[in-house]
Amino acid sequence: MRYETARTGRPGHPASSTDTMARALGLFSIGLGLMQTMAPRALTRALGMQGQETLVLFYGLREIATGIGLLAAKDPAPWVWGRVAGDALDLATLAPHWNGDNHKRGNVGAALGLVAGVTALDLMCARQLSAQSKSPLAPARDYSDRSGFPKPPEEMRGAARDFEIPRDMRTPEALRPYASTEASPSISPEADAREADRLPQANVLDMGR
Repeated sequence: MRYETARTGRPGHPASSTDTMARALGLFSIGLGLMQTMAPRALTRALGMQGQETLVLFYGLREIATGIGLLAAKDPAPWVWGRVAGDALDLATLAPHWNGDNHKRGNVGAALGLVAGVTALDLMCARQLSAQSKSPLAPARDYSDRSGFPKPPEEMRGAARDFEIPRDMRTPEALRPYASTEASPSISPEADAREADRLPQANVLDMGR
């Protein structure tokens, strides 16, 4: 499920990688269509399909229209499925010319491979777009006005002033300063007494050095 963004403007849909792929296919479609409409004769000559310049021209116009629709639509899924249908038509047009009588058979084979690869990409993109939910999602909750405190910050100041650290959270006795003379408010009286008993021994050792 996806979310609406400024790039897509689609309710319930974000600018996911699938949307980015759909937009890229739209740009590719426009580029291919411009090439077909501007040089139909050169294309038919390269593929050994002389006499079908008008057909190539119409295919180019179809590609341009599909690309513009992809880029302008809030939901690109129908337009990507339109590309899949157009790819099938392109394959059906090229396949009869992939024969031994066509001296440009190698070029036709390369074109068939290219169209087949683009068809697989179009089909994958169309299926992913169609599988994602089209129902708008609830707006995201805004927590910017929350501090994380149960009360306003002014009332929370000093609330932990009388807090006593639990015994299991205190610094272990072995890690406390050896010659500490001041008892920590969080240390029990028993621990203070043990610490005081050590101080004379420490002083004697220091004097012996």
